[in-house]
This record gives sequence, C-alpha cells and structure tokens, in this order.
Amino acid sequence: MTPVVAVIAPGAMGAAVGRRLTDNGLKVLTSLEGRSPETAARANAAGMVAASDDEIGSCDFLLSILPPGDALALAERFAPALTRSNAKPVYVDCNAINPKTVERVAAAIASTSSPFVDAGIIGPPPKPVVPGETVAGTGTRFYASGPAAQRFASLREYGLDVRVLEGPLSAASALKMSYAGITKGTQAIGAAMMLTAARAGTAGS
Repeated sequence: MTPVVAVIAPGAMGAAVGRRLTDNGLKVLTSLEGRSPETAARANAAGMVAASDDEIGSCDFLLSILPPGDALALAERFAPALTRSNAKPVYVDCNAINPKTVERVAAAIASTSSPFVDAGIIGPPPKPVVPGETVAGTGTRFYASGPAAQRFASLREYGLDVRVLEGPLSAASALKMSYAGITKGTQAIGAAMMLTAARAGTAGS
C-alpha cells in the first residue's frame, strides 16, 4: 500500500516537498489551523489536503518542516494525537535545529511510541517532478539519522532524495549545522574581502 504523508507546515519548503510527493502519487495531509489564506492557497496548489491533528496522527509519516524555533512546540502539540493513534507514524524532524534540541524533540515523541527520525534538508525547495528525472536530480537532499531512518528512506520511491547517515540520532542535524557554518562562513569571508577591496579602491579591477 502507498503511504500517506503529513507535511507540517506548507511554507515554501514544506509546500514544495508536499508537491513533490503528490506528483508521485501520494496523499499528503497538512494542518491549516490558524494559517493565513496565502498558506492555504499554497497548500492547495501543492495538492495537499487539510486534516485534523487526529487524522494526521493516523498517517504513515509526519514531516516537520517549519521555522526551527517552532520544532519542539510542534512535537508537543502532536504528542497527544500520536499517543492516541494506532498507526504510530514515523515522526521526521526536518528542521535546522541543534543536536540538543533534537534530543528534546525526540523525547517528546518517545512518549507516544512513534518512531523518530532526525533529518537535515540541504538545498533549495525541490522542483516539481520532471518526467524521467531521478531523485538525485532534484537538488534537494534529506540527510537522515536514527534507528528509523531507513523507513523514512522508503520515500525515495516517491521523489525525495533521502540519504541515511551512520552515527548517533542527531547526526543529521550535526551535519546540517556544519554545512551551514561552512557556507555562511565562506560567504562572510568573501564579503569581507570585497569590502577590503572596495576600501582600497581595487574592487573594479
């Protein structure tokens, strides 16, 4: 049977991930509780279906994709629905949070008996499906860690480029932090060098 996936929330990244999955034939749920008309329109354009917390708790995978500061609150919000659920979906935290926060989110989910996966997204929002394209051509990778990471990797069959990492539960978030540090650090050095050149009057050379 094809899995049902929930993506919370349908922002720029979440909606693009949802669209990628719906284009590959999956039913994708989301929560529009308290969301703006613009967000609802984005979810609708991606083919995502609005659902209650209990309906989301009965899916096969729940992908948390939202601002990092909201990651723990979302896990705590869904903990009661996941506890009531017989389905016990795999909860995948895809947010740019540090390993300590990953542990706190994982602890909130552990009480529900749902499997937990730490994931880090590297790359822009995935593009819509192109006929004949492999998942490696999307430009967006999900690095996943934890005992249930291989289960999340099954979504490669539905358009997500998921790479499973060895190491501790929070390995994916550690990788994401390292990658962000390298890219942002390189940009900062480049900007500093351009400023130095401008001050020296050689920027146009």
